[in-house]
Amino acid sequence: MKSDASVRAWYRPMRARRRDEAHRAATPLELFFDLCFVVAVALASEGLHHDVAEGHVGHGLVSYLSVFFAIWWAWVNFTWFASAYDTDDDVYRLTALVQIAGALILAAGVPRAFGEADFTTITYGYVVMRLAAMVNWLRAAAGDPAHRATALTFAVGVGVVQAGWLLRLLLPPAWLMPAFVVLVVADLLVPVLGERRRQTSWHPHHIAERYQLFTLIVLGEAVLSTSVAIQRGVDAGNGQLWSLAAAGTLIVFAIWWLYFDRPDPLPPASVRGALTWGYGHYFVFSSIAAVGAGLAVAVDHDLHAGHASARVAGYAVAVPVAVYLVALWALHLPAKRGVGRVLFPAAAALVLLAPWLFAPVDLIAGVLVALVAVTLVLRHRTATRTA
Repeated sequence: MKSDASVRAWYRPMRARRRDEAHRAATPLELFFDLCFVVAVALASEGLHHDVAEGHVGHGLVSYLSVFFAIWWAWVNFTWFASAYDTDDDVYRLTALVQIAGALILAAGVPRAFGEADFTTITYGYVVMRLAAMVNWLRAAAGDPAHRATALTFAVGVGVVQAGWLLRLLLPPAWLMPAFVVLVVADLLVPVLGERRRQTSWHPHHIAERYQLFTLIVLGEAVLSTSVAIQRGVDAGNGQLWSLAAAGTLIVFAIWWLYFDRPDPLPPASVRGALTWGYGHYFVFSSIAAVGAGLAVAVDHDLHAGHASARVAGYAVAVPVAVYLVALWALHLPAKRGVGRVLFPAAAALVLLAPWLFAPVDLIAGVLVALVAVTLVLRHRTATRTA
């Protein structure tokens, strides 16, 4: 009996889990996986902050979006696979740890990607993660005959695209960006082709919880920037930073409130809806982390520690906040009617006007607080009418 239990702990056939499984929650391994991504997100946010503060806005934006794609896409693929096939045997744990090691390699390459436009280390870390994922898909193909075609499509697709990422390192500089775009599209097409063969059995509540947890990770960057503003204000005796810290705190609180507004949003059941929901969160996650970078730029401007103008510093906060509002409106609020249908885009437009006025970060905070208040009133009215 003990021998059989030991074998089951080492290796279990990788069969699809049920979509209606009760009490499905994030595992300690998934939480550990998320924790290791904190470093990569923090370094990407810091790279964006440094470039914008020094006046290199275009370079910083391209580098940030490219680096964040690698971070986000590796996390997304691990998350959705685990939702459908997590066996928690020793082999699965080892492949997850390999993916975590790849995430740490990826994080180590972020500073060089921003400073020298050298994505070699990031590519190696990314490929390590994705090849470990390919092993898991091969296990799924062997253990789940019903989804074998889907699993093999994923395994072959991941392998081919990773070969493309490695070959990209051999290209001349002029071809690197076009090749990057082509490979990003190829990576995004793999789940489209795989899920159309037969949809995997990911758990909607589990996926929603996992996305909420990653939202908290990227929110941590904005919290850190707010804390730094307070600390630097105390050290410099600059009272203006206290106002900026208060505004940053309100912005972070509002972003959290709007994402976690009740009821919790679930990904659509259809393949097209789930892909749109999952892919669209790239803009939610990347914009939240960029808010932290923008607040840091605003602190630098107030302390005269950077080269960004007042308007650039304002837009460093306004643009990611506006992107967040539009992305959240598109993904989580499709059923809104009346005023609710235009509320978030209108708030985004007001946010983009703030850098042309006095104290833009304070104004952005005011718009977000007003948006939270209006959404609460509308939700209360809807609930009252329904009752």
